[in-house]
Amino acid sequence: MKDEQTFKLIDGNFSASESLEILSSVFSSKIQFHQMKNFSSQERFGHDDEVAVIRIPQLKNSLEEIVKLIASIEKEDQRLEIKSDIVVHFVPTSKYV
Repeated sequence: MKDEQTFKLIDGNFSASESLEILSSVFSSKIQFHQMKNFSSQERFGHDDEVAVIRIPQLKNSLEEIVKLIASIEKEDQRLEIKSDIVVHFVPTSKYV
């Protein structure tokens, strides 16, 4: 098996409203994932998940920027081309032990 694989997640040309729906869904899903991860850490270990605490505000900020960008192009009746690949690298477990 290769050490890296790429999967196409988004590849298309979208209206402003479609773009907002797609990107909001992706970012909201990641925010929710980290919120649940943090909640789980708090319940199980009594402290925040360090990665989640960092990622949640980063993702929220990115989503805010996306909303602003889409609002600016919506008035001009433009479309957005969105491409997103998921790149998976296989990492030996010894790096995390």
